[in-house]
Order: sequence, then C-alpha cells, then structure tokens
Amino acid sequence: MKGMSELTLGISLALLVCLLFILFFLAPAFFPGTYKNEAMTLGTNAPEYVDTLEASTEPTPGPEVTHIQTPVAVKAIYMTQCVVGTPSFRKKLVDLVDTTELNSIMIDIKDFSGTIGFKTKSPLLASASMKGCGAKDMKEFIATLHEKGIYVIGRITVFQDPFYTKVHPEQAVQSKSGGVWKDRKGLSFIDVSSRPYWDVVVALSKESYELGFDELNYDYIRYPSDGNMADAVYASQHKVLNKAEALETFFAYLQKHVKPIGVVTSADIFGMTTVVLDDMGIGQVLERALPYFDYIAPMVYPSHFAKGFHGYADPNKNVYGVIAYSMGEAVKRAEATTTRIAFLGAQPIASTSPRLYSKPSYPRTKLRPWLQDFDYGGTYGPTEVRDQIKATYDVGLTSWMLWAPSNIYTKGALEGI
Repeated sequence: MKGMSELTLGISLALLVCLLFILFFLAPAFFPGTYKNEAMTLGTNAPEYVDTLEASTEPTPGPEVTHIQTPVAVKAIYMTQCVVGTPSFRKKLVDLVDTTELNSIMIDIKDFSGTIGFKTKSPLLASASMKGCGAKDMKEFIATLHEKGIYVIGRITVFQDPFYTKVHPEQAVQSKSGGVWKDRKGLSFIDVSSRPYWDVVVALSKESYELGFDELNYDYIRYPSDGNMADAVYASQHKVLNKAEALETFFAYLQKHVKPIGVVTSADIFGMTTVVLDDMGIGQVLERALPYFDYIAPMVYPSHFAKGFHGYADPNKNVYGVIAYSMGEAVKRAEATTTRIAFLGAQPIASTSPRLYSKPSYPRTKLRPWLQDFDYGGTYGPTEVRDQIKATYDVGLTSWMLWAPSNIYTKGALEGI
C-alpha cells in the first residue's frame, strides 16, 4: 500500500506540473490579449502606445432598452441638461417635435460644466454624476420619446471640462505661469493626450448607450481657443505629434472602444473646417475626422464667420450663401479621392505632387450641419432659419440640426405635419 501511495502521489505531482505548464505557457496562444494589452499604431508618424482597455463587442449587461434606427433625414433640435430636468419645459420641445417636421432631439449628457445629467453606475463617472442640472428619470424620458418614434442623440462635451480638471488638475492644459490654463470665460480644458481621461469618455459613452441614447454626439473634441494661447502648455507628446495627429489618435481610440457596442456616433467641428486646410490651432481637420464617426456636424453658424467671408460684408445678411458655400465645400472634400491634407500613413499619389494624397471617398450624407436659430450678430427669424435649411438641401444634404442655447426655437421656420 505504501508503494501504491507513492506512485499515486508521483502521478498527481506530474499532472500538476503539466497543468501549470499549460496555464502559463500555452494559454496565451489560445486566449490572446488575456496576458497583455494590445498595442495599436495608427500610422508611421504615430507612436505606438499600450491600450488601457480591452475592446468591447457588446454593452455591459444591464436592463434591456430599445433603440431607434437613424432616420434617413435627421431633423433635430437641442435640449440642455437643465431643460431635460424641467418637465414643463421639455414637454414644450416634445410637443414641437410632435407637430412639425422635426424627428430627433439631442440632449446633453455632459455639458460645459463637466457634470453628467443622469445617475451613473461606473466608478469612473460617479463624482460628476448629477452634480448640476440633469434628469433623474432620463431613462424613462428616453423611452417615452422612443414610443413617439423620436430619435434621441446624446451630446457629450469632451475636452472642455472644468469639473474634471478641478479633480485632476495634472491632466489639464497647464499655464506657463503655473496652475491650470483657463479661457476668457474661465473654463479649463483637459489635455487631449490625457489617456486616463479617454477611458472616462469611453465609460460614459457605453453607459449612455445602455440608458437608451440612439446616437452619441461628441462636442469640444479640440484644443482650446479664445484665450491667451501663448500661455497654454500641453503634454510632452506634442514633441512627437502635432495637434491634428494627437487628436486623430483620440478619434481612433474612441472608435475602437465605442463603435463595437453598436452605437451611432457623430462629431461636432468648427464651421471653418469646411473651407480651410489647416487645423486652425485647435487640431480639427475635416478629413481627419471623417473616418472615425458615422456623421460629422460642422457648426456653420453664419454669425461665426468673419466679415468678408466669401465676399460677404455681413455673413448674417447672407445666411443662404454662407451655408451653401461652406457645406458645398465640405461635400466636395468628403467625396474627393485626393486631398492636400496629409493622413497618418498616407502615401503621395505622385512624386511630382508631393503634397497631394489619396483618401477614401465618403458619401455626402455623412455631413449633417448645425444651423443657427439664435440671435447673434443679427436677427434670426423664420426666413433666416428656413433659408439655412434650404441651402442644406440645395447642396444635396438631407439632415440638419438647429442650435438655440435658450432652447426656444422658431416654429415658423419649420414645416408642419
């Protein structure tokens, strides 16, 4: 019996050694990514970096919600966090959609304050959840909109975030004189290269989709402006990447970790990106954003174009022309197969044209402009708002969104149903 016990023990030890060998040496071959994070390189000019998240193929398990398919022609209005938390006010906007050609509402998820407008679950988001305006019944409200057939877009203000920078000042754009840099309004920005913050945006995106938002719209995806820019200090990464490249790296990271869950995405960019070839110092270039989002929304408010734009002494008095020209140029650039804007890893078409690069052609329907429905620089009534909509149609686009910070919209500019 003693000999049998020793034999049994020997066999058991041999089996244990084999099991440990399989676990430590063979398992990684069958379960790639389990023991190390995947590194992603965007192009020859972009540094390789270690990913901090595993790519998701489905949302985190949670209560079942419904989602509405994106309308062929999105016709949307914008609703602030404070309005969505005010039932009487938000009902007026829902009634406006019910009685006009509108079919979509964009609601703030995270606004300029950096606070989140609904109760969150992720520890990454808890500190900013419901610290300002918002709706405790956000999920139920979205469900109500879906019952009416209304498409719901959630807006996330990204790099402008004074709440996060107060908690994590080391991740903010810094001031040469010390401390966190602020723009003329006293608002601070997160440095585009802050990788920990990227994961906060991803977590918020996933949770928002689970709540019922059909589309996620990313605003302030740019470097700061409107302040003492000479005083702004960015992360050392910019010694390797310029602003446009660094921002594109973020776009790719967002796409990798958010798109697989099935949500539709859109990005807001400055109106001038439709007609200029540089990044205007904020990192935004139309061609660099097109590959990473389902829709691109240039903010082509006539009041935001300088006097003399396209020969107009006052763009506010030529709203049709401003929209027709700016979005017409955007259409050309989206559909073109060449560009003079270099992509990461792009190759010149010919040595005789060293600045001419090939690019994918994108359908014009990826473009969905923000139109002006607020008085600034001029009066915007039914004629001015409708002229912008007509210009959008005349360049072959089908979708548009109206921006009014007051959330009071010009019903006379809209077609009834």
